[in-house]
Amino acid sequence: MLTHSSPHTVFAEVAVSCLAEVLGVPVFILPEGGDRGGPYIKGERRLQPREDTVIHCVHRGTQRSHWLTMETEKENPRQAAEQMTDKDLSEQIKKVTKESHIRAENTELMLSFQKGQVTLPQFKLLLCSLYEVYKALEEEMDRNCHHPSVAPIYFPAELARLEAIEKDLAYFYGQDWREEVVVPAATKRYCHRLRQIGKENPEFLVAHAYTRYLGDLSGGQVLGRIAQKSMGLRSSEGLSFFAFPGVSSPNRFKQLYRSRMNSVELTEEERNGVLEEAVRAFELNIQVFEDLQKMLLSVPKRKLQTSSTPVKTLHIPGDIIQSSPVFKALLGLFVAVATVGIGIYAF
Repeated sequence: MLTHSSPHTVFAEVAVSCLAEVLGVPVFILPEGGDRGGPYIKGERRLQPREDTVIHCVHRGTQRSHWLTMETEKENPRQAAEQMTDKDLSEQIKKVTKESHIRAENTELMLSFQKGQVTLPQFKLLLCSLYEVYKALEEEMDRNCHHPSVAPIYFPAELARLEAIEKDLAYFYGQDWREEVVVPAATKRYCHRLRQIGKENPEFLVAHAYTRYLGDLSGGQVLGRIAQKSMGLRSSEGLSFFAFPGVSSPNRFKQLYRSRMNSVELTEEERNGVLEEAVRAFELNIQVFEDLQKMLLSVPKRKLQTSSTPVKTLHIPGDIIQSSPVFKALLGLFVAVATVGIGIYAF
């Protein structure tokens, strides 16, 4: 394992890249601490990195402890998938949430994305709930960033969504957007649960972070384009939520994330708790989606349509969807590989 904390990061990156080329192994540039720098000490045991991985740690000392995560050598996605086993936490979560995943796909909000009929009121209300959810999640992740279960999957510079959502809300509602934020009861319950486990069971945050972040990352670019066309936006302004400038390759980053998550040491009781929490995460998101649709019927249209920039809503005609097998196939593929309701990870 290589560690480095001097300011000459450029030279270090070049040196480690050259070493990786000679040894024929992947290189990740990650933060120190947890399972990213020196091995995390838990009791008398150490969480060691994968034997085929060279890890170089570079500390970027910013206010939110930003780190640069980069893979300088491509991994074979199929090979990485084959290495996953039923004992891996990521595979177990996939199995126990399968039914909830199907239910989430069939919420009215997700069906709107399927049909390319996302409306401005829908999206604005969704952003409000995402703001509250990510505020709770990221504050609890920050507070527990040194916890042995959280440290390996703590990537604030690459994954944090709060600042991006704030930017989008300012675009749609104006500078006084905080006064306009309105969320349903389901969102408040979701946030309460995140606060609760952050204090009582920080290891459960793994389930929520995995469900939310990998979902956002999986469908970010595709969902951003769908939302832009569907709402008639002239540019990418208002869609910062979908952008991950700190992640150059979503697929390779997801492989890295799963590897880190699968390395977390949990007792049998803790692992069962995380799996149950993953199911709960899906259920909480489904409840939020359902409540948002109900709110659309009760919140005045004038308030929902307020925007700093004129925006028109564009619907894809139903006859085009029904008459074009190719279009229907593309929409189906989108549902399968993108996010469920903007954020739930599609396995």
